Amino acid sequence: MAGTVKGRPSIFPTLLYADAKAAIKQLTEAFGFTEMSVYESEDGKILHAELAYGNGAVMLGSKGRGGLFAEIMEKAGPIGTYIVVDDVDAHHQRAVEHGADILMPPTDQDYGSRDYMARDAEGNIWSFGTYSPEIVG
Repeated sequence: MAGTVKGRPSIFPTLLYADAKAAIKQLTEAFGFTEMSVYESEDGKILHAELAYGNGAVMLGSKGRGGLFAEIMEKAGPIGTYIVVDDVDAHHQRAVEHGADILMPPTDQDYGSRDYMARDAEGNIWSFGTYSPEIVG
């Protein structure tokens, strides 16, 4: 399921990191995201980056980069994001091989999903699993 986004998702979790370059490295190497775009300031801060997974994406940037969003997010806590994956065990193994902080190993849930949870280097919680609700509009 990893790869480039096809179409335009309507929801983008957005995160700010003290070390956005390290976050991009961890999200691509350990969790299988694909780097779509990265914009840096002259001093090397990540102003904006987009990483894709399946038909979704996250946006991220550096803390302290300036601007209203960065100011508002300065004291925000970590977030939790759920990502649908085809093979939870293989995805988990990749994360383990890249040193991800695993909070819950692959576990079968009562509602039929198989999930695992990990924490990134700055405390955000990432859940990966097979639960994929259909959006009906």
